[in-house]
Amino acid sequence: MSAQPPHNDLQYGQIKDHSSFMRFVCYFITIVLILFMLRAVADSNIVFNDALYNKIRSQYDDGALERVRDWQTLLSENLDLPIDEKLYRVNNFFNELEFVDDIDHWGKDDYWATPVEFLATEGGDCEDFVIAKYFSLKELGVPAEKLRLMYVTATRLRQAHMVLAYYEQSNSVPLVLDNINRRILPASRRRDLLPVYSFNGDGLWLAKEQGRGQKVQQGGNNNLWNDLNKRMQLGD
Repeated sequence: MSAQPPHNDLQYGQIKDHSSFMRFVCYFITIVLILFMLRAVADSNIVFNDALYNKIRSQYDDGALERVRDWQTLLSENLDLPIDEKLYRVNNFFNELEFVDDIDHWGKDDYWATPVEFLATEGGDCEDFVIAKYFSLKELGVPAEKLRLMYVTATRLRQAHMVLAYYEQSNSVPLVLDNINRRILPASRRRDLLPVYSFNGDGLWLAKEQGRGQKVQQGGNNNLWNDLNKRMQLGD
């Protein structure tokens, strides 16, 4: 039997520590890259091109194409307006569409349509109104940190609802963009809404009537949010 070399505990420990450190570095780099890609998707610009218009023409009809072109005009002609005017025009533009439940519209209990899908099919539920307004205002230069997709309880309807909240300052009472009450009002004047939580591409907050609420999660809200962003990247 050949003699075994003496075991060098110090050398073995150094190798083990180095291996663990390298695994940690690789893990950290992977997480950073994933977060960067998700943020890049969420912050990407809306692209209007022939490929998009051809896709709309083949899947929908001329009316759908006209509505998406009107949306492009809205975004291109209002970049230099004050923020309150941007809020007003975007809110009014999308509130012209019809409310349709997801189960009737898409055959699913819950589906978050992209703005193109929302416009092309000429309707959607409260989440679709909010999503379209959120991405439109971001495209018009409104900072994402001032916008929140907010889940509320609509007390008069006795049902869950979603609105878009705009915060002028981090501790200010937000303005509410809604498809039920089409006037843009401070949250303090929307006694028919009880906030539950809010989110955007940066995180999730427990909501309250005044101010921004308590941040409880980094990144996007859930799989519906991530799936929505991926479909927008594909031009849906």
